[in-house]
Amino acid sequence: MRPNGRHTAAASQLPTLRIWAICLLLLSAVAMTPTSARAAPSQAAATTHVYLLRGVLNIFSLGLDTIGARLQAQGIPVTVANFVSWSSLADEAATEYKAGRFKTIILVGHSSGATALPDMIAKLNHLGVPVKLAIGLDSVFKTKLSTGAERYINIYIGDGPGEPVRAADGFHGKLDNVDVRGSGVGHITIDKNEAIQRRVIAEIDAAIARSRGPAGPLAEPRAPRGARSAAAIAPARN
Repeated sequence: MRPNGRHTAAASQLPTLRIWAICLLLLSAVAMTPTSARAAPSQAAATTHVYLLRGVLNIFSLGLDTIGARLQAQGIPVTVANFVSWSSLADEAATEYKAGRFKTIILVGHSSGATALPDMIAKLNHLGVPVKLAIGLDSVFKTKLSTGAERYINIYIGDGPGEPVRAADGFHGKLDNVDVRGSGVGHITIDKNEAIQRRVIAEIDAAIARSRGPAGPLAEPRAPRGARSAAAIAPARN
């Protein structure tokens, strides 16, 4: 008796059907498994908070929003606000720091936001809160650091409206004035410049990598460095 041709064909297709069924099950398992576009942030990053202070009118410092988005993509919490909020932000940061939710505080400001950084640092220090890193982008008024930040980087345009930052008596920390004249950036574009943004993010990443706990508010005093050339835009080696 000859086997039915339809039964033979069906039987020959069984191995193929089994393979497809196994593939579908594997694909379903992959689809149901939670995935992430990036690795989970480190504990040091998760307990860091970066405050980004815009300048006047909130319309000339939108490069800080881009920096903030890039930091958030790395798992680093940020707050972007106008510089007029610096005092209330300092109060907020102090509350979170004393509750143990913030361990590393970093400040970045552009234009008037950069001018406000020394005042915010002074208030945080007065409240017993150390500042790990502060980066000013073209502060428009002469500013003086009277209290401690572990490191303060002032990136300014020497032949424009920007000003170098001076260290007052009693300043503790490391101060770098970085003159970027001749680099093609202007006061309105310095925060949006790709090389500047990379430098800012690299410095923040390096500060977080150095963190092994709260930054000490009274680091050993170091003589402030003088202005550096536009080549210093490249990420610093740490």
